[in-house]
Amino acid sequence: MCSLKTHKLYNYRTYKGANYKQLSTSYEVFGREILSAPIVLVNHALTGNTDVKSKEKGWWKEIVGDDKLIDTKTYTVIVFNIPGNGSDGVLIDDYKDFTARDIANIFYTVLNELKIKKVYAIIGGSLGGGIAWEMACLYPSFAKYIIPIATNYQSSDWVIAHSYIQESILINSKKPLEDARKMAMLLYRTPLSFAKKFDRTKVEDNSVYKVESWLNHHGGILRKRFDIKAYLMMNHLLSTINIVYKGKTIEETFKKIESTIIQISINSDLFFVAEENIKTKKILDELQIVNQYHEIKSIDGHDAFLIEHEQITEFLKPIFTKHN
Repeated sequence: MCSLKTHKLYNYRTYKGANYKQLSTSYEVFGREILSAPIVLVNHALTGNTDVKSKEKGWWKEIVGDDKLIDTKTYTVIVFNIPGNGSDGVLIDDYKDFTARDIANIFYTVLNELKIKKVYAIIGGSLGGGIAWEMACLYPSFAKYIIPIATNYQSSDWVIAHSYIQESILINSKKPLEDARKMAMLLYRTPLSFAKKFDRTKVEDNSVYKVESWLNHHGGILRKRFDIKAYLMMNHLLSTINIVYKGKTIEETFKKIESTIIQISINSDLFFVAEENIKTKKILDELQIVNQYHEIKSIDGHDAFLIEHEQITEFLKPIFTKHN
C-alpha cells in the first residue's frame, strides 16, 4: 500500500534563478520511523519513483526490504519522487529551470525540515547516483556514505549527447515517448545482451524480430505510465549532473567531502562508462579521500544496476550489516 507523503517548499529559487512560490515534493518512508534508526536515502533513476520494495512493481525490491541488503527492520529508508517525474501528479512545464544540483538541494531541504541532520547513506543508480554526488558536494558532512552506482560526478559529453537526441525525439516524434524509450534501450543494454536474449529469432507468426517486439513493448509500457513532460524533465536533469561549480576545480570540490565514497560501476556500461569512474577513483585517492571502487561484471550494460542484485549486495554487505 502506497504511503506517499507530501511536503511543500515555499519561495524556492533555482540555481538558474527561476522563482517558484510553491514547490510540491513527495516521498515515502519504509522501515523504522524517522529519527528512530539510521537513515538511508535511496534516489531513483530516470523513469523510477518511490516504489522501491513492493512485490509487484518495486524497482529495487531485491535490495531494499525486510532482511534484504538495506534491511527495513534496521534502517529508515526514505525515497523521494524527483520533482516533475509525474508519479505524484506533479509536472513541471519549464524543465530547464532545474538542474541535478537543484534536486539535491530540494531533497536536503525537505530532510532538514523533517529535522534530519545526518543520514547514514545516500545511494542511487544513474540519475539517482548523480544526485547523490551533488548532495555529497553541497553538504559534505551530511552522509556517512555516498554510494553512486552506474553514474559519475558529471555527465560526460556522451551522456549529454544522448540526452540531446532524446529531447529531439520527444519534441519532434509522432510517437515521442515510445520512440525515445526505444532509442534509449539501445544504450541501457549491450549488443551482447541483445544477442543472448534474442539470437535473431522472430515472434511466433514470423512477422517481426523478437528484438523489435521487445522494443515496442517497452515503448508502449512507458507511454502508459509516463508523461512527456516528465520524460523531458528527467532527461534534462540527467544532462546537468556536474558537481564542479562557479569556476572551481574538481580537486577543490572533492576536498570538501567528508563522506566515504563507494563507487560501483559496470564493466559493460555503454552510458556511464567504467573508465570514467576509475579516473574519479584516482583523483579521490590522490586527495586521500576515503573511498572504494567496485565493478559489476555483466553483459547487460547500464541496466545491470537493476539486475545484478547479488553483486551489489556482496559489495555493500560490510556497510549495511554494521547495525544488525
